[in-house]
Amino acid sequence: MKSLDKEHLRGNLDKIIWNIEQARITVSEHHIVQLVAIGKYTEVENIATLYELGQRAFGENQVQQLKDRMQTLEELPLQWHMIGSLQKNKINNLIDLHPVLMQSLDSLDLAIELNKKLLAKESKMNCLLQINAANESSKSGFSSDESYDMYQRINETCPNINLKGIMTIGAHSEDTSLIQKSFESTYTIYEKLQKEGASICSMGMSADYELAIKCGSNLVRIGSLLFK
Repeated sequence: MKSLDKEHLRGNLDKIIWNIEQARITVSEHHIVQLVAIGKYTEVENIATLYELGQRAFGENQVQQLKDRMQTLEELPLQWHMIGSLQKNKINNLIDLHPVLMQSLDSLDLAIELNKKLLAKESKMNCLLQINAANESSKSGFSSDESYDMYQRINETCPNINLKGIMTIGAHSEDTSLIQKSFESTYTIYEKLQKEGASICSMGMSADYELAIKCGSNLVRIGSLLFK
């Protein structure tokens, strides 16, 4: 990990924003896509530099790293996202950090436990339901078949969780058609959930974000491409 100079980071950010713009327009000129910069493999200085360049939303996939970085950069008005699997013993720590969005609500068990602890702390949290669209054993999340019902169930039974939409990780494959299929099936679920209040469809990372946007994603999570 190293600090990158501002012009280098500017070049990376500009290129990604340009690519997002090109992909977004293929959907509709009204299609807005949010970029969340994922900082897990980079120095905290690079996050501060990206802020200077206009980037506001950042994500971490571990509660401890999220906490450290929020404290180090507390002077800056950043929007922090939790994007990794949340262990139950870290729930209270995460609640105290008040992330803008927790993107990885991946089981009913976790939802029930999170809601219980939010209730005890008189707090609420914005979350995305994580869907394992490619049904890969290496990934957590709800299956495509159960996700619609589970979304409704969590909405009804966990009042301290504000479900804002869904998140998926594209199929782990060299085959673009498989990745596209996992995005398209997730987007179909998202369309159905819009009448339940869903407004965020978080799909796409460094390797596949342009494809994800063309399939309807309105939030992409990019780390390695920004900080290379």
